[in-house]
Amino acid sequence: PNTAWDEGLWWFGWHQHPLPSDPPDWFANPFSDAQQPGASQNWWQIPDFGTGDIKGLWELSRFDWVVAWATKAAAGDTTAGARLNLWLTDWAQRNPPYKGPNWKCGQEASIRVMHLVAAAWVLGQAEAPEPGLIALLRTHLQRIVPTMSYAIGQQNNHGTSEAAALFIGGTALAGHDPRAEAWAQKGRRWLEERAATLIEPDGSFSQYSVTYHRVMLDSYALAEAWRRQRGLPEFSSRLHERLAAATDWLWALTDKDTGDAPNIGANDGARLLQLTGSDYRDFRPSVQLAAVLFRGADAFGPGPWTAPLHWLGVTAGRACPAPQSTSFDRGGYHVVRNDQALAVLRYPRFRFRPGQADALHLDLWHHGVNLLRDAGTYSYNADGAEWFSGTAAHNTIEFDGRDQMPRLGRFLFGDWLKADTVAPVDDKGMGIGAAAGYTDARGARHHREVILTADALICRDTISGDFDEACLRWRLAPRAWRLDGTTLRNGDYAITIDIDGAPLPPTLTTTWDSRYYQQKTEIPQASVIVNRPATLITKVTF
Repeated sequence: PNTAWDEGLWWFGWHQHPLPSDPPDWFANPFSDAQQPGASQNWWQIPDFGTGDIKGLWELSRFDWVVAWATKAAAGDTTAGARLNLWLTDWAQRNPPYKGPNWKCGQEASIRVMHLVAAAWVLGQAEAPEPGLIALLRTHLQRIVPTMSYAIGQQNNHGTSEAAALFIGGTALAGHDPRAEAWAQKGRRWLEERAATLIEPDGSFSQYSVTYHRVMLDSYALAEAWRRQRGLPEFSSRLHERLAAATDWLWALTDKDTGDAPNIGANDGARLLQLTGSDYRDFRPSVQLAAVLFRGADAFGPGPWTAPLHWLGVTAGRACPAPQSTSFDRGGYHVVRNDQALAVLRYPRFRFRPGQADALHLDLWHHGVNLLRDAGTYSYNADGAEWFSGTAAHNTIEFDGRDQMPRLGRFLFGDWLKADTVAPVDDKGMGIGAAAGYTDARGARHHREVILTADALICRDTISGDFDEACLRWRLAPRAWRLDGTTLRNGDYAITIDIDGAPLPPTLTTTWDSRYYQQKTEIPQASVIVNRPATLITKVTF
């Protein structure tokens, strides 16, 4: 059972409060000093902003604790079962239908539906749900249906989450509500359409984000596991092909030893189906479940990450070899691997709106250590939070102190970049390599080639075109780095930077890092500034 919620309440996988004896305040936000909205207003009358980041208020109402305590109750813990019922009753009483902030978002309602059905499934109650659960599910589906067009229009995991909730919730209510079949069919139709529209044939997802990719994959995995459990008609072969490819994508980016993955793209702290107490940044439970369902494969062998298979009654798959180096060109990712290291080069292939100005960002992992890393997101609504999605927060070139694309709004960039001179992953003789380049709207050009060898990563940056100043940044693992002449050192790791063949000593400073939503810490950063077209070669040795 998942014991993570036994002693405390969790926000975004890192912030914890002691477990209270009574149900919590469902309208409290530990990350905001502003007055939070209560349950007195209709959800559509509550403003989007002005009370801090509302995600802090929503977090407990995603019902992660429902899933965790269901595993405890299923294992014989009567106290967990009683507390689960008490808290759900309190939530329903204090959040009357369609009143207050916890009804404001259809995706939030959808996450609750998926977690409620998963909990009933774990407890062996899915075939004959209690009247209270039927009523609560019905109320949620009635909230989701009217705004489904908004979810679809977002072209992101709002649509996949809400489609999954309608399919799962609708089939769970079969025989209990005359609208259930129509809801389920609507969900099935949108699951099919969203898979074909938002997931590329190579598995890349519309949001260009590792954690959002996981949310999408978990939603489809639960829908497929539920379909099998209920003996419902299969989804189309096209859906299975897209989800198999999406599974391969996340599998390729996941470190098998730690379960962590590059912090590329938006990261809002979302994680579904907490059927195991693993860390928020452990992607293995999601990959393992999806690999069995859509590939018939065992991704990681035995371990805590197999708990979802147990609770959902999914038979383990066959052992498969580890992912190989590959390019996901439809989404813009080169993934270069060997036995000890993983490098991911992000390049612009935008069919959907980009959430970050991260073109040619490079992530590097060695034996589970994220040596060169992405800044993450921190928050969607906090002072200074926009910096995290900008070019300065990534391991790439920043021209003239500006983002690679101009900002048009809180979540929108203009003048989308287009990749050119893309060289897919290939054996370069001395190692496995790949490359890509772009020219921005102001005429500045950056081309990056990476080669991963048995004991080093070599990155060649060629900059040209219209610019006055270019800054190359490397965001480093939080260790005691020191500058030894022109070489940065830390234990067995060393980093050198050359400009046109001559050593160029970097400047060692600090910068911000956010591995978990609403959390930020300081990490070391190495940078160099040049004022002319040049070729910069960075070498990281292990």
